[in-house]
Amino acid sequence: MYFEFVPHPHFDFVASFAEKFKVPVQDDRLVIPSDMGTGSIRRIKLGADFKLIVHRYTLRQDFVLNRMGSDAPNNLVSIIFHSNEVPASVTTGDRPDPLSRNSAFAIQVASTDLNSLIRFPANAEVYFVVLGVMKDTLKELLGIARPNSVVQTILDGAPGFLFYESMSADVLKLVKQITDASEGNELGQLYYRIKAQELLYLVFKKLQQRETQRHNPIHKDDIEKLFLIRTAILSDLTVPPELPQLARMAGFGETKMKALFKQVFGDSIYNYFQHARMEEAAFLLRHNGLSVSEVGYRLGFTNLSHFSRLFEKHHGLKPKKYSSGG
Repeated sequence: MYFEFVPHPHFDFVASFAEKFKVPVQDDRLVIPSDMGTGSIRRIKLGADFKLIVHRYTLRQDFVLNRMGSDAPNNLVSIIFHSNEVPASVTTGDRPDPLSRNSAFAIQVASTDLNSLIRFPANAEVYFVVLGVMKDTLKELLGIARPNSVVQTILDGAPGFLFYESMSADVLKLVKQITDASEGNELGQLYYRIKAQELLYLVFKKLQQRETQRHNPIHKDDIEKLFLIRTAILSDLTVPPELPQLARMAGFGETKMKALFKQVFGDSIYNYFQHARMEEAAFLLRHNGLSVSEVGYRLGFTNLSHFSRLFEKHHGLKPKKYSSGG
């Protein structure tokens, strides 16, 4: 299955999907026919310039969702929350990256002039929510007196912006509440509006905490290079990345590379590496039955005291206590 669309303020995903696959829509809800799979896509109007699309389905075939960038950015801001457990893949440049509720790409905020292609595997439960809000409405909802450069870029509708956030437990809980909510609730509109505003609060709270820096428009070639750099960082968590080597590999100037990476992923290259390292350490301790020393050495630490301090800084517990479920 393949569906292609161009985002703009008046685009109706549900109506377009229904027309493409000859599926009826009733009361803003499209039910997936049995020959395609199970589940539904719901359109929830939260206001004149504020809408919510809830995707919850399992399809019999692989599903490719291709968002074609508009010729120029417009006043629509779309925020995508991916809460599926089985990894799909997202391609913003030329390289696919894993996409699930546990990935660094779980929440995407992007200008409408950028492309993205998502592949959902057949027979996998798909859960994701899309918030679409016009920038003036968003500005009024947020009510931020002094937005940082990241938030200001979004509110300005600047061209070529792309920001990713991982999904916190609080965000995941809200997304599940939205996808699991009863459709017979007479106060449903109020319920969804409250939950959508909570999602906006949590996402923009994180974005507002990012360090202020001048926004650099992201171009297609930049995205491909950034994803190449990220793949290289995560390919070996035993050795800290060498910035000159990464820059040469991707064909970036080192200064530009550091600035764009932090702009898109919200952290420096080294901090991003250390965070991934500590997430891997937590997984190995909980699920592989390895001792603290085995995990530390496997991840390239020669000083286990340093490993323990770094782990506690990231997870709030010493690794030994964490591994015992403390």
